Amino acid sequence: MRYSQSLLPTLKETPAEAEVISHRLMLRAGFMRKLTSGVYTYLPYGLAAIRRVEAIVREEMNRAGAQELMMPMVQPADLWRETGRYEKYGPELLRFHDRHERESCLGPTHEEVITDIIRRDLHSYRDLPINLYQIQTKFRDEIRPRFGLMRGREFIMKDAYSFDVDDAGAEVAYGKMYEAYKRIFTRCGLEFRAVQADSGAIGGSFSHEFMVLADTGEDTIVVCKSCEYAANMEKAEVKPAEAKNDEPLLDLEKVETPGKRKVNAVCEFMDITPDQLVKTMVYIADGTPVAVLVRGDREVEEVKLKNFLGAIDVELADDKAAFDATGAPTGYLGPVNSKIKLVADQEVAAMANFVVGANEKNYHMRNVNLGRDFEVSGIADLRQVTIEDPCPACGGEIDLTEGIEVGHIFKLGTSYSESMEAMFQDADGQEKPFVMGCYGIGVSRVVAAAIEQNHDENGIIFPVPLAPYQVIILNLGLKDESINAAAEKLYSDLQQAGIEVLFDDRDERPGSKFKDADLLGIPYRVTVGKSLTKNGVLEVRRRSDGYTEEIAPEQIVESLLERIKKDMEH
Repeated sequence: MRYSQSLLPTLKETPAEAEVISHRLMLRAGFMRKLTSGVYTYLPYGLAAIRRVEAIVREEMNRAGAQELMMPMVQPADLWRETGRYEKYGPELLRFHDRHERESCLGPTHEEVITDIIRRDLHSYRDLPINLYQIQTKFRDEIRPRFGLMRGREFIMKDAYSFDVDDAGAEVAYGKMYEAYKRIFTRCGLEFRAVQADSGAIGGSFSHEFMVLADTGEDTIVVCKSCEYAANMEKAEVKPAEAKNDEPLLDLEKVETPGKRKVNAVCEFMDITPDQLVKTMVYIADGTPVAVLVRGDREVEEVKLKNFLGAIDVELADDKAAFDATGAPTGYLGPVNSKIKLVADQEVAAMANFVVGANEKNYHMRNVNLGRDFEVSGIADLRQVTIEDPCPACGGEIDLTEGIEVGHIFKLGTSYSESMEAMFQDADGQEKPFVMGCYGIGVSRVVAAAIEQNHDENGIIFPVPLAPYQVIILNLGLKDESINAAAEKLYSDLQQAGIEVLFDDRDERPGSKFKDADLLGIPYRVTVGKSLTKNGVLEVRRRSDGYTEEIAPEQIVESLLERIKKDMEH
């Protein structure tokens, strides 16, 4: 493509709206332009990168035996009501009425639609297994869209759905998708980890997220230094603490703590450490207050709490809601004589003689013990993991790193097929629900994640498999017939060799061309200029590390083909 004929509007300055690296560079490099909050138009350069990801995804999904289809973005509310998700999904589901007052929504995901297709057309175990996928625009009405394509409202996603006769078959389908995803992200040139994850609004019994490792990632992931264990913070397990069985239980004591509401202030006043104090945190779970007990230096992991309670929505109560529920002011809440349901983190169950609030302003209690002084409704792993915790799999050291979710695979089981009465006849003529799996990739997010992981102060550094163009030619001698002719010939030769090439034929200063080439992140830059007329060579520079060498014009095509082939194989 000739640069002079391209819609490639690069920017010298970073737009004020851009917060993260990928958003800044995508706007500056002419990838996209904002239409409205969280919604973008993909310009040709950006769309070309997205198409690269789509091609890799299609090849690997087809290789894994999946078939492509396309489902509508507009979905009837009645389908979602069959599964109960129309009310449960929350405000991210954009609901609307058509001219006939029929309720519909814009699809954030397609479990209901695909299940409806299968229940209509597949009726026998002989039709199974089957895996269907699409690459399609989704819409989720994020309350605070940000970071460009990292968390927009409209985005491109690949979603696939498998249907099997039993759990064993579903396990095989899950394994195929797990391996396919590893191949996809490896081929995209990304550094990633597959981590255990919570299933969230999609549901299901088990899931993995595929996380691209990047300092600017939205999610913190837990990675073991010694084994393959990896999980996101919501799912990361904490090994149970050993109980202090040899410690004698001391007499309960009420202590005046005037004005001491915060953990550190209470600890300093009572001459204890935070690991000797238990916090009482009030949450509202589906409208009902519940108190959660965690050690003073720990934080509640709300997703673990939600899953333990079987709740749809869990949020920390504000001071007024906490007071209304307990009759005690925040900072002095405690479990002794509590008026509301109590649940405890497993670490609390192993503690003895700890300090808690006395449910009375300016007072705390010392030497409190679970079982003697109060009871709880349940004990579970309810806290966030910390860097000091051992790996739950092998006991080794863990590390906390940042990641960007680009893919998520789920074992759905029969929750959708049962609620929608999607049944098949097994070999014995018995009706059974389909056993399902769900597998998503944020196609547009993959591009953003690749840029977050591959950039420098000058711009993007595209992995070769995702680059919109593999080579950029800079013609620095538009008024020199020999330079101009050599640049045109090279452009033609590279195209004939099947190399994707951007030919910068603009009448711009060399400095501007060099800056734009670095900003765009095209893997190889060939400069046709004075070195050709003086020494009979062209300058080839690799964007990833700046390595530069001079090559004779007749050797350029073969040299670039060899390099690109090698890069694509890595």
